[in-house]
Amino acid sequence: MNSNTALNRLIEGNTRFVEDKLEGKLKDSERRNSLTSGQEPYAIVLSCADSRVVPELAFDTGLGELFVVRVAGNIANTSSMASIEYAVAHCGSKLIVVLGHQSCGAVTAAVNGGDNGYNLNHLLAHITPAIEASDKQATISDVIKTNAKLTLKELTNRSSIIGDAVSKGDVKIVPAYYNLDTGKVDFL
Repeated sequence: MNSNTALNRLIEGNTRFVEDKLEGKLKDSERRNSLTSGQEPYAIVLSCADSRVVPELAFDTGLGELFVVRVAGNIANTSSMASIEYAVAHCGSKLIVVLGHQSCGAVTAAVNGGDNGYNLNHLLAHITPAIEASDKQATISDVIKTNAKLTLKELTNRSSIIGDAVSKGDVKIVPAYYNLDTGKVDFL
């Protein structure tokens, strides 16, 4: 499967999700058993850890179809990037979606600033470039979308595995925004 086919599958699955017409395929014991010898997810989703955002549901996918990496603010830190590199290098995934979402608490905390403790401050520092790249009138949603776009650049610039796969045309990366109220994913 190529990256465009993978993206179209995600778009079709999201349409079913929004319309409450989930197929719910590939979630039974037969599917579980078929995956015991390995995985070949067609897409990678770097998503926020927010409990309201569940990529497998939002794209109506089954077991083994998505390689989901979740971290608050859908940031490209060393661990999330290494996980994505694994899927690119060893699982044959052709598409990476950086999925920001409406009302992201991590982005809101980064915008609000303040001392959130060592670990959270470290995580929020990854969002600072999106704040700096946004104009003063930007809404939280604008900063969330900018963060997804900048994370895409981080993945290609800081990882030779991902960057090389993208430059060769083997992998495509797209930023996206999940609307909590409708369930619709807007590809940016």
